[in-house]
Amino acid sequence: MEEGKARLEIVCTNCPASQHPGISQHDFSNGFCRSEPKSPLARKAASKVSVTLLVLPGEVQLVLVNHCNYGVWPGVLGSVGHNSPEGGGFHLGIGQEAVLAVPSGWSGRIWGRQGCCFDEKGKGSCDSGDCGGLLRCNGTGGTPPATVVEMTLGTHRSPLHYYDVSLVEGFNLPVTIAPVGGGKGCGGVAGCLVDLNACCPSRFEVKQKGKVVGCKSACLALKTDKYCCTGEYGSPERCKPTLFSHLFKSICPRAYSFAYDSSSTLNMCRASRLAHRLENDSAMLLLPASLLLPFADSFHFSSMYSSTFRSGSRDS
Repeated sequence: MEEGKARLEIVCTNCPASQHPGISQHDFSNGFCRSEPKSPLARKAASKVSVTLLVLPGEVQLVLVNHCNYGVWPGVLGSVGHNSPEGGGFHLGIGQEAVLAVPSGWSGRIWGRQGCCFDEKGKGSCDSGDCGGLLRCNGTGGTPPATVVEMTLGTHRSPLHYYDVSLVEGFNLPVTIAPVGGGKGCGGVAGCLVDLNACCPSRFEVKQKGKVVGCKSACLALKTDKYCCTGEYGSPERCKPTLFSHLFKSICPRAYSFAYDSSSTLNMCRASRLAHRLENDSAMLLLPASLLLPFADSFHFSSMYSSTFRSGSRDS
């Protein structure tokens, strides 16, 4: 990797549609929904190709690529004080990629939506990850359960990028993320590689048309302080792993399983010195090389600001 270039790659494996019931009948190619106009930032991508982008001064490029055999709808939400690129949501057809430009120091989250159908005004619904029935989420978070990728990007003053994948709000799609470049000590692939919908406890299941499209976290399902790490359990000392968080962790060890999960799921990567000299504050490319939600891969954003997301995520 040349200095001045870096990327964070999110890759989705080619998940059979049968593993995600309900998506095929909402795919734009079969006529159930009107054909979605191609997003101006979307373009065809070769199957499973790593995309390397130049990091522009003061800017980071997030590259999302759909390697699945059906369309997906990424949702993007900037944290307080940060914008949400592309209005916070768009459609990615099979084999398409999208490039989102965010400023250095950007903080936010990305999640996948599946089984969506929208009209010409961008109104409709998704089987999972829905954000108020809108194509462009416009500052609205995804409805849990949803697998969430979180990140806080570095600047020239604070060059570390943090990223993680969180199951604190439950699971809807397998996702992975892997940093590429950025210098010595960058974290590796992280996320959840397994379809938790296939092994979700029955009381945690979320179904659409009789099919499981999401798996609630213990907090979402049971709504008690003990499982949500709130009230008297609102500290790392009091909130400990439960049977259910152990289940999630055993299957997806590289993702956060509950609010105070260990720091082993928090990844970081340092931007290149040259990039900083060139004022490329965020020398990292986020390559969601397949943010096609049903990505049977793993995402990984670390949250140094994890407490911010965890407290805010319960409101979304």
